[in-house]
Amino acid sequence: MGIPYSYSFRNLWTRRLTTVLTASGMALVVFVFAATLMLAEGLRKTLVDTGSYDNVVVIRKSAQTEVQSGIDRSQAAVVETQPEVAIAGGERLAAKEIVVLISLPKRGSGKPSNVIIRGVGANSLLMRPQVRVVEGRMPRPGSAEIMAGASIAKRFQGGGIGETLRFGMRDWTVVGIFDAGSTGFSSEIWGDADQLMQAFRRPVYSSMIFKLRDPSEFARVKERLESDPRLTLEAKREITFYADQSEAMAKFLRILGVTLTIIFSLGAVIGAMITMYAAVANRVTEIGTLRALGFQRGSILAAFILESLFLGLLGGVVGLFFASFMQLVTISTMNWQTFSELAFTFSLTLGIIGKSLLFSLVMGFVGGLLPAFRAARMNIVDALRAT
Repeated sequence: MGIPYSYSFRNLWTRRLTTVLTASGMALVVFVFAATLMLAEGLRKTLVDTGSYDNVVVIRKSAQTEVQSGIDRSQAAVVETQPEVAIAGGERLAAKEIVVLISLPKRGSGKPSNVIIRGVGANSLLMRPQVRVVEGRMPRPGSAEIMAGASIAKRFQGGGIGETLRFGMRDWTVVGIFDAGSTGFSSEIWGDADQLMQAFRRPVYSSMIFKLRDPSEFARVKERLESDPRLTLEAKREITFYADQSEAMAKFLRILGVTLTIIFSLGAVIGAMITMYAAVANRVTEIGTLRALGFQRGSILAAFILESLFLGLLGGVVGLFFASFMQLVTISTMNWQTFSELAFTFSLTLGIIGKSLLFSLVMGFVGGLLPAFRAARMNIVDALRAT
């Protein structure tokens, strides 16, 4: 049983050029497949990591985003006084926020793109430990000062520290840069909520956020808020809220990736099939010799399938190797839910590695199945007579 398998692997080495070309075609397909999954996962991870499990976001019912939402001051007061809201230093950990979209030109190209302006309260930073001021300072309450996310400062004109942005018919000075890691907050600009409400003539808040004193109490406070006749609000865990923001874009990326992968994989499978058919044609006499020595059809079949699977696995490993470098790339796109620009990176997970390797093995198996059957069904006498 061992001879046909070692024989097949030695032939792969003997036909090095053909092996490399076939494996390269499969590697390209796996690269596209893995990169697309990494793109969708990076988008999802960026928005999910933006939220915290013990934080609750409250928006108007039927509103899909904070931009579409509105909460008046009386409703905000009711939300703020819920018994499930955590208390620290004698203050309730809740914040009333306003979210507005503005258009800013990008550095270099000058091309405009939508950016989120978030009006925050004194407790907004306390409830988001992933946000750190890395340069400058926090904006002073009641002033026309703002701080920009690291991604904004790098990619948009006027976003750097000490620079000035004009919106809401006022000039705003950037006094700080904050880093929120690989979260969506890095693509936002923060300022004092009351000042931004006046500048944009907004009489209501966009959303409220509060920290739960006990994460297990979420269902209770959600039911109370959503059944209160004075309110027209709904509550979501912050991680759920931001996960919903990525749903449409991630679904589109997955569909696009699957479509491209199917198209490319057909070419790779055909290439593998041609390679294996050529291998069978070139080894007719050798196959006949193995059969004459007593090796069964099943052994010949398994040997050729194993050879094709190895080609697929080799292509999968190479494709994943090059796809892993995509994690060093940061891209920006428009979030279809909020219509604002969002910067994120590719993300490689164990699940994506497993799916990619499985996909490469399937390509190898499909490409080698028919040639393997042909090799196994050869007549011993006819094979030995071939020249």
